[in-house]
Amino acid sequence: MQADGDFDYIVVGAGTAGCIMANRLSADGRHRVLLLEAGGDDNWIWFHIPVGYLFAIGNPRADWMFRTVAEAGLNGRSLAYPRGKVIGGCSAINAMISMRGQAADYDHWRQLGLPGWGWDEALGAFKRLEDHFLGASDIHGAGGGWRIEAPRISWAVLDAVAQAAGELGIRSVPDFNTGDNEGVGYFHVNQKRGRRWSSARGFLKPALSRPNLRLETGVTVKRLILENGRAVGVRYRANGAVMEARTKGEVILCAGAIGSPQVMQRSGIGPGEWLAPLGIEVKADRPGVGRNLQDHLQQRAIYKLQGIRTLNETYYSLPRRALMGLDYALRRRGPLTMAPSQLGIFTRSDPHQERANIQFHVQPLSLDKFGEPLHRFPAITVAACNLRPTSRGTVRIPSAEIDAAPVIAPNYLSTNEDRQVAADAIRVTRRLMRQSALAPYKPEEYLPGPAVGDDDAALAKAAGDIGTTIFHPVGTAKMGLASDPMAVVDARLNVFGVEGLRVVDASIMPTITSGNTNTPTAMIAEQGARLILEDAR
Repeated sequence: MQADGDFDYIVVGAGTAGCIMANRLSADGRHRVLLLEAGGDDNWIWFHIPVGYLFAIGNPRADWMFRTVAEAGLNGRSLAYPRGKVIGGCSAINAMISMRGQAADYDHWRQLGLPGWGWDEALGAFKRLEDHFLGASDIHGAGGGWRIEAPRISWAVLDAVAQAAGELGIRSVPDFNTGDNEGVGYFHVNQKRGRRWSSARGFLKPALSRPNLRLETGVTVKRLILENGRAVGVRYRANGAVMEARTKGEVILCAGAIGSPQVMQRSGIGPGEWLAPLGIEVKADRPGVGRNLQDHLQQRAIYKLQGIRTLNETYYSLPRRALMGLDYALRRRGPLTMAPSQLGIFTRSDPHQERANIQFHVQPLSLDKFGEPLHRFPAITVAACNLRPTSRGTVRIPSAEIDAAPVIAPNYLSTNEDRQVAADAIRVTRRLMRQSALAPYKPEEYLPGPAVGDDDAALAKAAGDIGTTIFHPVGTAKMGLASDPMAVVDARLNVFGVEGLRVVDASIMPTITSGNTNTPTAMIAEQGARLILEDAR
């Protein structure tokens, strides 16, 4: 069955990138846009109350429920790998942290031969997107769809950790998004007056009244329709029926670093050595589709404390829990507005690093893993991650079937460099927690634990035991030069070897950015939409 209409653009995925793409492509009314999303509407309260990530992650209503393979670098453990399955995508369930990364990240992309992707161009796109609480300036924008605010809660224990960082010589910074994020400070968040501000709220919903934009939810794209080397449409499943939609312009994949390579591989675009054994006709042998997976692995150190309040004991006190709810209902403040992490520290794992290469997410709480209850003892989590890992993994389909879960193999800690940075990051964590600012609270290492020694081998093993993803997969359809056999898209995000097809999401990053990846993904969508509209003239 064929969907009615003659579309100029078909956008696959209404996540962070897809919502921005649909907004921008439909803005002037000249182009008819079809937006396809596998998830549903964000009509659940926990998509909007910030602390709702605790209920959304690991819930099939909101999450694809992926898992990694058993990872050798994690001592045989498999990790849950959350991805948003709802309009807004990961921006509807993520940490809400507004983080651009470092100017050098983008200048590196430009130095790889990718014009238009340096810091100056990225900064312009960030500013066009933003509605920043600090107002318009050389650094920030105002009036855009991407609302950014200061956090609406403070914790004395986090102030003490910030003071300890200062004792280590780490400077205090009021804003991590100036191009150099080295320092300690509180994260800015994608919220508006205490409510989560997703890409769907900021960009999709204001555009849905346009007659030239059509949104279909509950739709799973099986494959692209390719004719004579060109993408001319998509085949998808909706309400149990197989449908087709066709375009006279372009198909734009915005399904993310896990979803976009799956669609391409099912369509015969990818490594021939992977696809042919699955019985999939190879239409474009692109070895890089599904390779180059990069992610931020964090070492979740936990410290018990005394004499200072954390969320653990607050949560288990019924009167205090009632006050939390009341504070949110009346003022839109308090713990229910919390991002998973409030305090950030960007620093160097060793003095020889040329710029900050590790990031701490500091939380006034502790738990074994998402979906499990908070610990009953007062504690904080001090999680350090390697910002620029050298390990590379893969995403591949196990069959051509639409419901087959992808095989996700991040290959964490597979290089000597990554194991060294992980060991050094735990050392930095221990030094931080030994500072005099924290001494009154008698920090006691719970994880990785005092039995873990300080030698490289012991710390690398401990990193494998306590390491977990921060949910930042990128790079599986990387941008690069035509001469690079692993490149999937060019600098204008066109897929090599297939006309009428672009990828515009986190998968196109050649190298991961130095911080949380949702805001860079929004920038990629803003830049990608501009390129597409330029080429349509």
